[in-house]
Amino acid sequence: MPIRIGTAERISTFFSQGLALKTVLARNPGLAPADILDTPQASMQNAKRLHAGELEFGFMAANWIGRAKAGEPPFTEAIDLRMAAPMNAGPLFFIARTDSGLRSTDDLRGKRIAFGLRTSGMAQHAAVILSALGMAVKDVEPHYLDFAAGAQALAAGAIDAQLQCPIPNKVMTELSERIDVRVLPYAPGQLDTLLGAVPYYRRTVMRAGALRGLTADVAQPAVVNVLATHARVDEVLAHGVVAAVIAHAAELERLNPLFAGLDDLIRDLASGGRAQFEFGGVALHPGALRAYREARLL
Repeated sequence: MPIRIGTAERISTFFSQGLALKTVLARNPGLAPADILDTPQASMQNAKRLHAGELEFGFMAANWIGRAKAGEPPFTEAIDLRMAAPMNAGPLFFIARTDSGLRSTDDLRGKRIAFGLRTSGMAQHAAVILSALGMAVKDVEPHYLDFAAGAQALAAGAIDAQLQCPIPNKVMTELSERIDVRVLPYAPGQLDTLLGAVPYYRRTVMRAGALRGLTADVAQPAVVNVLATHARVDEVLAHGVVAAVIAHAAELERLNPLFAGLDDLIRDLASGGRAQFEFGGVALHPGALRAYREARLL
């Protein structure tokens, strides 16, 4: 039976990461072949499919993990997930046209902002970030558009800013080639406040040149994306997959730049102990825990 791994839609970053993961797993003869499945609703759908036993592993953003565990909306029941491995920390950033008056996140109040689809993780992130900045959703004009539609609206001048994640992503690359854009920096102290308030965010730096128009390094929050599983997955299988991720983190980065810094991310989390891997209070799968211990990370 193949190892079924849920990702997101086929043009997504999760799907492309899944293909790289499949390549690495295929080099471990003790593992069955991986079947990379597209799941249009990404994290939310992967959690439900894990619960139903339709997947062995699923890509999820860490902000969905605790909601799924607790059965909080949009979930209608508690979902018994287990943690496997971090996949990357993707920067969340607001962009605006360079010919707009927006210079930093301080300027977002009252502006038209593309949040992402209403039920998406991006819309959650937008609300969380605005709250940390001392604003509520009602203090801006939200536009619930997916990445591509939001980018089109920004190019047309129909909105003032868009929340994007991560880099590289095809929509952001193409948008920055079409129009001049600015990544909005945080005002002094704001990013520290946000990171202190939200445990599934981490500090990252978007490097100059990462996209056209980004001419200087800029600090941003990053959401940790993870590979989740469930308790019914065999311990030997969970151990084999996580051990492969640990051993081949550098190769994953070579295969797909979205995995950049994966080895550092794993070691940084491990330095804080087991709980740092257990986003939203979701426990590590016993097989995953054994893999980290054998690698002398925990």
